[in-house]
Amino acid sequence: MTTDSEENATTPGAPATDELPDTVDSLKALLEEERQKSQSFMASWQRAAADYQNYKRRVEEERSETARFAGAALIINLLPMIDDLERALMNVDTHLAGLTWVDGIRLIHRKFQAVLEMTGVQEIEADGETFDPSQHEAVSQGPGEENKIIAVVQKGYRLGDRVIRPAMVVVGDGSTKDTKGTQEHEG
Repeated sequence: MTTDSEENATTPGAPATDELPDTVDSLKALLEEERQKSQSFMASWQRAAADYQNYKRRVEEERSETARFAGAALIINLLPMIDDLERALMNVDTHLAGLTWVDGIRLIHRKFQAVLEMTGVQEIEADGETFDPSQHEAVSQGPGEENKIIAVVQKGYRLGDRVIRPAMVVVGDGSTKDTKGTQEHEG
């Protein structure tokens, strides 16, 4: 007595040909499934590679930003000393102006300014400019053209695009009667 499996294996008829297309179809389906997996893996890999590149770029930007502003704290602490030097040099008595130690103080002041320039620190233009609250800090108002800076109390500085110290300024209040009256009395 023979079993069905032995009969199918020995008979060269239809059952043998039915198994072949099933095998080819299943292989094609398996191949298509593997292609989809590989495409999915490839897309995931490309996203991961792009994410990694973005991460590297962002870390590099943060590193340069940190390096750029690392000295900002030091600069902010140096600005009052530079202000003091400027005030001292502006108020030097005329009979002391030619002394070598005064020239030494001027040289030190110039060196401080050179260091500021080398680190990318720029003075904020203020005198005669339109008041800009993102760059200027109004400490008072006075007679003059409205919203125009009429005096600078303390210089302001920026490092790149970032304001590290706003300029302290006196802003015109729009009244011009006082300024005309004082000019007439002076002339």
